[in-house]
Amino acid sequence: MVSKVRGAFKKYDVDLAFDPKDPASAKVEVRVDVASIDTHEEKRDAHLRSADFFDAEKFPTMTFKSSRVEVDGSDYKLHGDLTLHGVTKPLVLAVEFLGEAKDPWGNAKAGFSAQGSLSRKDFDLHWNQALETGGVLVGDKVEISIDLEVLKSA
Repeated sequence: MVSKVRGAFKKYDVDLAFDPKDPASAKVEVRVDVASIDTHEEKRDAHLRSADFFDAEKFPTMTFKSSRVEVDGSDYKLHGDLTLHGVTKPLVLAVEFLGEAKDPWGNAKAGFSAQGSLSRKDFDLHWNQALETGGVLVGDKVEISIDLEVLKSA
């Protein structure tokens, strides 16, 4: 617990309905393949996929479904339910709408950034190992950071 381990999920699917003129009406559903975790260390990734953590064979998908959006000027709080490891808990993400633009090929894109945190113990992810110098190997707090660019559909 003296450093942060960063990772990303490489396989996910997002359904997003967002109108910049009415951000409170936004809806989002996300499905993540937990076996796609990548921390740039294969042994650690294999351990994260195991029954000690995600138990990817038994619980292959993590989902988030929004329930409401709080709007405070250009600041948004996205409320929803996160299901991970067979447990569903509320989660709030601070979201920033980064804007809309056309890419060089004429496709309309929109960008978003979101941050939040959760307690892994809330999702029955309790594995840990005591360190001989005191403390434990894995912290409880998981920080979430999302950068998303989406293709706007008609």
